Amino acid sequence: MRELWSAFRNGPFLPATVLVFILAAAAGLFAGSYTYAMARPAPHRIPIAVVTSGDAVQRAAFLTGLDGALDAALVPRYFPVYGRAERAVEEQQVFAIVEARDHRVRMDVAGAAGASVAQLLAEAASAVGARIGVPVTVRDIKPLQRGDPRGLALFYISLAAVIIGFVGAIQLSVHARALKPLERIAFTAVYALAGGFAIAAVVDWLLGALSLPFVESWLILALTMFTSGMVFTMFNTLMGRWAMIPTWGVMVLIGNPSSGGAVSWPLLPSPFGAIGRWLPPGASVNAQHTAVYFGGYQHVLPFLVLAGWAAVSCAVFWTWRHRHPGGR
Repeated sequence: MRELWSAFRNGPFLPATVLVFILAAAAGLFAGSYTYAMARPAPHRIPIAVVTSGDAVQRAAFLTGLDGALDAALVPRYFPVYGRAERAVEEQQVFAIVEARDHRVRMDVAGAAGASVAQLLAEAASAVGARIGVPVTVRDIKPLQRGDPRGLALFYISLAAVIIGFVGAIQLSVHARALKPLERIAFTAVYALAGGFAIAAVVDWLLGALSLPFVESWLILALTMFTSGMVFTMFNTLMGRWAMIPTWGVMVLIGNPSSGGAVSWPLLPSPFGAIGRWLPPGASVNAQHTAVYFGGYQHVLPFLVLAGWAAVSCAVFWTWRHRHPGGR
Protein backbone atom coordinates (compact mmCIF):
# COMPACT_ATOMS: atom_id res chain seq x y z
CA MET A 1 0.00 0.00 0.00
CA ARG A 2 2.82 2.36 0.88
CA GLU A 3 4.49 1.65 -2.44
CA LEU A 4 1.27 2.40 -4.32
CA TRP A 5 0.87 5.71 -2.48
CA SER A 6 4.51 6.61 -3.16
CA ALA A 7 4.08 5.84 -6.86
CA PHE A 8 0.84 7.86 -6.97
CA ARG A 9 2.38 10.85 -5.18
CA ASN A 10 5.57 10.93 -7.22
CA GLY A 11 3.98 10.17 -10.59
CA PRO A 12 1.66 12.17 -12.85
CA PHE A 13 -1.55 10.97 -11.18
CA LEU A 14 -1.43 13.26 -8.12
CA PRO A 15 -1.26 16.55 -10.06
CA ALA A 16 -3.81 15.19 -12.53
CA THR A 17 -6.19 14.38 -9.66
CA VAL A 18 -5.65 17.81 -8.13
CA LEU A 19 -6.39 19.36 -11.52
CA VAL A 20 -9.68 17.46 -11.74
CA PHE A 21 -10.89 19.08 -8.51
CA ILE A 22 -9.50 22.50 -9.44
CA LEU A 23 -11.16 22.46 -12.86
CA ALA A 24 -14.47 21.33 -11.41
CA ALA A 25 -14.36 24.13 -8.84
CA ALA A 26 -13.29 26.64 -11.50
CA ALA A 27 -16.22 25.64 -13.73
CA GLY A 28 -18.69 26.22 -10.91
CA LEU A 29 -17.10 29.50 -9.86
CA PHE A 30 -16.95 30.71 -13.46
CA ALA A 31 -20.66 30.10 -14.01
CA GLY A 32 -21.52 31.43 -10.56
CA SER A 33 -19.59 34.69 -10.85
CA TYR A 34 -21.11 35.62 -14.20
CA THR A 35 -24.61 34.58 -13.13
CA TYR A 36 -24.31 36.49 -9.86
CA ALA A 37 -23.15 39.64 -11.62
CA MET A 38 -25.29 39.60 -14.76
CA ALA A 39 -28.35 37.39 -14.45
CA ARG A 40 -30.39 39.67 -12.19
CA PRO A 41 -29.17 43.26 -12.55
CA ALA A 42 -30.81 45.65 -10.10
CA PRO A 43 -30.28 49.38 -9.48
CA HIS A 44 -28.06 50.26 -6.53
CA ARG A 45 -26.85 53.82 -7.10
CA ILE A 46 -27.70 55.79 -10.23
CA PRO A 47 -26.48 59.40 -10.34
CA ILE A 48 -28.63 61.69 -12.49
CA ALA A 49 -28.51 65.42 -13.23
CA VAL A 50 -31.50 67.58 -12.31
CA VAL A 51 -31.89 71.03 -13.88
CA THR A 52 -33.31 73.30 -11.15
CA SER A 53 -34.86 75.89 -13.46
CA GLY A 54 -38.45 75.28 -14.59
CA ASP A 55 -41.49 73.75 -12.86
CA ALA A 56 -40.37 72.76 -9.35
CA VAL A 57 -43.64 71.02 -8.41
CA GLN A 58 -43.73 68.70 -11.42
CA ARG A 59 -40.01 68.03 -11.09
CA ALA A 60 -40.34 67.05 -7.41
CA ALA A 61 -43.33 64.77 -8.12
CA PHE A 62 -41.54 63.08 -10.99
CA LEU A 63 -38.31 62.55 -9.04
CA THR A 64 -40.18 61.13 -6.06
CA GLY A 65 -42.03 58.69 -8.29
CA LEU A 66 -38.90 57.73 -10.20
CA ASP A 67 -36.91 57.14 -7.02
CA GLY A 68 -39.68 54.92 -5.70
CA ALA A 69 -39.83 52.96 -8.96
CA LEU A 70 -36.06 52.36 -8.76
CA ASP A 71 -36.03 51.28 -5.09
CA ALA A 72 -34.49 54.54 -3.84
CA ALA A 73 -31.44 54.10 -6.08
CA LEU A 74 -31.42 57.63 -7.53
CA VAL A 75 -28.61 59.99 -6.58
CA PRO A 76 -29.71 63.41 -7.91
CA ARG A 77 -27.14 66.12 -8.60
CA TYR A 78 -28.56 69.58 -9.13
CA PHE A 79 -27.46 72.03 -11.82
CA PRO A 80 -28.83 75.54 -12.44
CA VAL A 81 -28.72 75.27 -16.25
CA TYR A 82 -28.95 72.50 -18.81
CA GLY A 83 -25.48 73.14 -20.25
CA ARG A 84 -23.74 72.26 -16.99
CA ALA A 85 -25.83 69.11 -16.64
CA GLU A 86 -24.89 68.13 -20.19
CA ARG A 87 -21.21 68.54 -19.35
CA ALA A 88 -21.69 66.21 -16.37
CA VAL A 89 -22.98 63.59 -18.83
CA GLU A 90 -19.91 64.07 -21.03
CA GLU A 91 -17.66 63.64 -17.98
CA GLN A 92 -19.60 60.45 -17.09
CA GLN A 93 -20.63 61.79 -13.71
CA VAL A 94 -24.35 61.17 -14.38
CA PHE A 95 -26.42 58.84 -16.53
CA ALA A 96 -29.35 61.12 -17.38
CA ILE A 97 -30.71 64.66 -17.20
CA VAL A 98 -34.17 65.55 -15.84
CA GLU A 99 -35.74 68.89 -16.72
CA ALA A 100 -39.34 70.01 -16.05
CA ARG A 101 -40.84 72.91 -17.98
CA ASP A 102 -43.89 73.81 -20.07
CA HIS A 103 -46.09 71.38 -18.08
CA ARG A 104 -44.02 68.34 -19.06
CA VAL A 105 -40.89 66.49 -18.00
CA ARG A 106 -38.01 65.70 -20.31
CA MET A 107 -35.49 62.98 -19.49
CA ASP A 108 -32.35 62.80 -21.58
CA VAL A 109 -30.56 59.48 -21.16
CA ALA A 110 -27.06 58.55 -22.33
CA GLY A 111 -27.13 55.13 -23.93
CA ALA A 112 -23.37 55.26 -24.45
CA ALA A 113 -22.83 55.76 -20.72
CA GLY A 114 -24.60 52.48 -20.03
CA ALA A 115 -27.19 50.85 -22.28
CA SER A 116 -28.76 48.83 -19.47
CA VAL A 117 -29.07 51.89 -17.22
CA ALA A 118 -30.51 54.01 -20.03
CA GLN A 119 -33.14 51.36 -20.79
CA LEU A 120 -34.07 51.04 -17.13
CA LEU A 121 -34.42 54.81 -16.69
CA ALA A 122 -36.44 55.21 -19.89
CA GLU A 123 -38.92 52.48 -18.93
CA ALA A 124 -39.30 53.77 -15.37
CA ALA A 125 -39.71 57.40 -16.51
CA SER A 126 -42.55 56.56 -18.90
CA ALA A 127 -44.35 54.52 -16.24
CA VAL A 128 -43.99 57.25 -13.60
CA GLY A 129 -45.20 59.93 -16.01
CA ALA A 130 -48.33 57.93 -16.79
CA ARG A 131 -48.97 57.33 -13.09
CA ILE A 132 -48.69 60.99 -11.99
CA GLY A 133 -50.36 62.37 -15.09
CA VAL A 134 -47.39 64.31 -16.45
CA PRO A 135 -46.26 63.97 -20.08
CA VAL A 136 -42.71 62.60 -20.18
CA THR A 137 -40.40 62.80 -23.17
CA VAL A 138 -37.37 60.50 -23.25
CA ARG A 139 -34.54 60.93 -25.73
CA ASP A 140 -31.06 59.48 -26.03
CA ILE A 141 -28.48 62.28 -26.30
CA LYS A 142 -25.46 59.90 -26.42
CA PRO A 143 -26.59 56.91 -28.49
CA LEU A 144 -24.52 53.83 -29.11
CA GLN A 145 -23.01 53.28 -32.53
CA ARG A 146 -25.18 51.54 -35.11
CA GLY A 147 -22.93 48.49 -35.29
CA ASP A 148 -23.12 47.97 -31.53
CA PRO A 149 -26.79 48.45 -30.55
CA ARG A 150 -26.45 46.68 -27.19
CA GLY A 151 -23.12 48.24 -26.20
CA LEU A 152 -21.31 44.91 -25.81
CA ALA A 153 -18.60 45.24 -28.47
CA LEU A 154 -16.23 47.15 -26.18
CA PHE A 155 -16.64 44.46 -23.52
CA TYR A 156 -15.82 41.76 -26.07
CA ILE A 157 -12.68 43.43 -27.40
CA SER A 158 -11.44 44.08 -23.86
CA LEU A 159 -12.21 40.46 -22.94
CA ALA A 160 -10.20 39.31 -25.96
CA ALA A 161 -7.24 41.46 -24.90
CA VAL A 162 -7.36 40.13 -21.33
CA ILE A 163 -7.57 36.44 -22.26
CA ILE A 164 -5.08 36.50 -25.15
CA GLY A 165 -2.78 38.55 -22.91
CA PHE A 166 -2.29 35.81 -20.32
CA VAL A 167 -2.63 32.97 -22.84
CA GLY A 168 0.30 34.54 -24.70
CA ALA A 169 2.36 34.56 -21.52
CA ILE A 170 1.49 30.90 -20.94
CA GLN A 171 2.63 30.05 -24.46
CA LEU A 172 5.89 31.92 -23.96
CA SER A 173 6.52 29.90 -20.81
CA VAL A 174 5.91 26.66 -22.73
CA HIS A 175 7.45 27.30 -26.15
CA ALA A 176 10.02 29.98 -25.33
CA ARG A 177 11.03 28.78 -21.90
CA ALA A 178 14.66 29.87 -22.29
CA LEU A 179 13.90 33.59 -22.62
CA LYS A 180 15.81 35.77 -20.18
CA PRO A 181 13.76 38.14 -17.98
CA LEU A 182 14.20 41.26 -20.13
CA GLU A 183 13.58 39.23 -23.27
CA ARG A 184 10.37 37.82 -21.76
CA ILE A 185 9.10 41.31 -20.91
CA ALA A 186 10.06 42.57 -24.37
CA PHE A 187 8.27 39.75 -26.20
CA THR A 188 5.20 40.24 -23.99
CA ALA A 189 5.16 43.89 -25.07
CA VAL A 190 5.63 42.95 -28.74
CA TYR A 191 2.75 40.44 -28.88
CA ALA A 192 0.61 42.93 -26.91
CA LEU A 193 1.19 45.62 -29.54
CA ALA A 194 0.56 43.18 -32.39
CA GLY A 195 -2.52 41.68 -30.74
CA GLY A 196 -4.01 45.06 -29.85
CA PHE A 197 -3.58 46.21 -33.44
CA ALA A 198 -5.20 43.03 -34.77
CA ILE A 199 -8.24 43.37 -32.48
CA ALA A 200 -8.81 47.02 -33.37
CA ALA A 201 -8.28 46.40 -37.10
CA VAL A 202 -10.73 43.48 -37.24
CA VAL A 203 -13.47 45.24 -35.27
CA ASP A 204 -13.13 48.60 -37.04
CA TRP A 205 -11.66 48.09 -40.52
CA LEU A 206 -12.78 44.53 -41.33
CA LEU A 207 -16.18 44.20 -39.62
CA GLY A 208 -17.10 47.87 -39.29
CA ALA A 209 -18.83 47.12 -35.98
CA LEU A 210 -17.29 50.15 -34.27
CA SER A 211 -15.72 53.37 -35.41
CA LEU A 212 -12.71 53.54 -33.12
CA PRO A 213 -10.26 56.35 -32.37
CA PHE A 214 -7.82 53.85 -33.79
CA VAL A 215 -4.48 54.74 -32.22
CA GLU A 216 -5.93 55.35 -28.75
CA SER A 217 -8.03 52.16 -28.82
CA TRP A 218 -5.06 50.16 -30.14
CA LEU A 219 -2.79 51.37 -27.34
CA ILE A 220 -5.44 50.69 -24.68
CA LEU A 221 -5.81 47.13 -25.96
CA ALA A 222 -2.02 46.71 -26.11
CA LEU A 223 -1.62 47.96 -22.53
CA THR A 224 -4.39 45.59 -21.44
CA MET A 225 -2.72 42.61 -23.11
CA PHE A 226 0.69 43.49 -21.69
CA THR A 227 -0.74 43.89 -18.18
CA SER A 228 -2.60 40.60 -18.41
CA GLY A 229 0.50 38.80 -19.67
CA MET A 230 2.69 40.22 -16.94
CA VAL A 231 0.13 39.35 -14.25
CA PHE A 232 0.44 35.69 -15.29
CA THR A 233 4.24 36.01 -15.43
CA MET A 234 4.23 37.42 -11.88
CA PHE A 235 2.12 34.54 -10.55
CA ASN A 236 4.22 32.06 -12.51
CA THR A 237 7.26 33.43 -10.70
CA LEU A 238 5.59 33.18 -7.31
CA MET A 239 3.59 29.96 -7.72
CA GLY A 240 5.17 28.02 -10.58
CA ARG A 241 2.85 25.66 -12.43
CA TRP A 242 -0.21 26.71 -10.41
CA ALA A 243 -0.02 30.32 -11.64
CA MET A 244 -3.14 29.93 -13.76
CA ILE A 245 -5.35 29.73 -10.63
CA PRO A 246 -4.81 33.27 -9.30
CA THR A 247 -4.54 34.69 -12.83
CA TRP A 248 -7.91 33.20 -13.80
CA GLY A 249 -9.41 34.38 -10.52
CA VAL A 250 -8.28 38.00 -10.82
CA MET A 251 -8.71 38.48 -14.56
CA VAL A 252 -11.73 36.30 -15.42
CA LEU A 253 -13.73 35.14 -12.40
CA ILE A 254 -13.78 38.57 -10.74
CA GLY A 255 -12.35 41.05 -13.22
CA ASN A 256 -14.57 40.50 -16.27
CA PRO A 257 -18.00 40.26 -14.58
CA SER A 258 -17.21 43.37 -12.51
CA SER A 259 -15.83 45.39 -15.43
CA GLY A 260 -19.12 47.12 -16.24
CA GLY A 261 -18.85 46.10 -19.87
CA ALA A 262 -21.82 43.72 -20.06
CA VAL A 263 -23.86 45.24 -17.21
CA SER A 264 -23.27 48.86 -16.16
CA TRP A 265 -21.75 49.31 -12.71
CA PRO A 266 -24.89 50.89 -11.09
CA LEU A 267 -26.73 47.61 -11.77
CA LEU A 268 -23.98 45.27 -10.55
CA PRO A 269 -24.05 43.73 -7.07
CA SER A 270 -22.33 46.12 -4.67
CA PRO A 271 -19.06 44.17 -4.20
CA PHE A 272 -18.52 43.87 -7.96
CA GLY A 273 -19.47 47.49 -8.57
CA ALA A 274 -16.93 48.63 -5.98
CA ILE A 275 -13.89 46.60 -7.04
CA GLY A 276 -14.39 46.37 -10.81
CA ARG A 277 -12.72 49.64 -11.77
CA TRP A 278 -9.58 48.71 -9.77
CA LEU A 279 -8.91 45.52 -11.75
CA PRO A 280 -7.37 45.42 -15.25
CA PRO A 281 -10.53 44.29 -17.13
CA GLY A 282 -12.63 47.07 -15.62
CA ALA A 283 -9.94 49.67 -16.22
CA SER A 284 -9.64 48.54 -19.84
CA VAL A 285 -13.40 48.74 -20.46
CA ASN A 286 -13.60 52.18 -18.84
CA ALA A 287 -10.69 53.60 -20.84
CA GLN A 288 -11.99 52.14 -24.11
CA HIS A 289 -15.54 53.28 -23.43
CA THR A 290 -14.45 56.87 -22.82
CA ALA A 291 -12.15 56.89 -25.84
CA VAL A 292 -14.94 55.76 -28.19
CA TYR A 293 -17.95 57.68 -26.86
CA PHE A 294 -16.64 60.54 -24.74
CA GLY A 295 -13.58 61.75 -26.63
CA GLY A 296 -11.98 64.77 -25.03
CA TYR A 297 -13.08 63.72 -21.53
CA GLN A 298 -10.71 60.80 -21.00
CA HIS A 299 -9.97 59.93 -17.36
CA VAL A 300 -6.52 59.14 -16.03
CA LEU A 301 -7.63 56.53 -13.45
CA PRO A 302 -8.07 53.57 -15.84
CA PHE A 303 -4.57 54.11 -17.24
CA LEU A 304 -3.12 54.37 -13.74
CA VAL A 305 -4.81 51.10 -12.78
CA LEU A 306 -3.48 49.26 -15.85
CA ALA A 307 -0.01 50.78 -15.51
CA GLY A 308 0.02 50.04 -11.78
CA TRP A 309 -0.79 46.35 -12.25
CA ALA A 310 1.79 46.12 -15.05
CA ALA A 311 4.48 47.88 -13.00
CA VAL A 312 3.89 45.74 -9.89
CA SER A 313 3.86 42.55 -11.97
CA CYS A 314 7.13 43.49 -13.71
CA ALA A 315 8.74 44.46 -10.40
CA VAL A 316 7.76 41.18 -8.72
CA PHE A 317 8.94 39.17 -11.73
CA TRP A 318 12.25 41.03 -11.88
CA THR A 319 12.87 40.86 -8.13
CA TRP A 320 12.28 37.10 -7.94
CA ARG A 321 13.33 36.24 -11.50
CA HIS A 322 15.58 33.48 -10.19
CA ARG A 323 12.39 31.62 -9.14
CA HIS A 324 10.79 31.80 -12.58
CA PRO A 325 10.75 28.34 -14.22
CA GLY A 326 12.16 29.72 -17.48
CA GLY A 327 15.39 31.49 -18.44
CA ARG A 328 18.80 30.35 -19.50
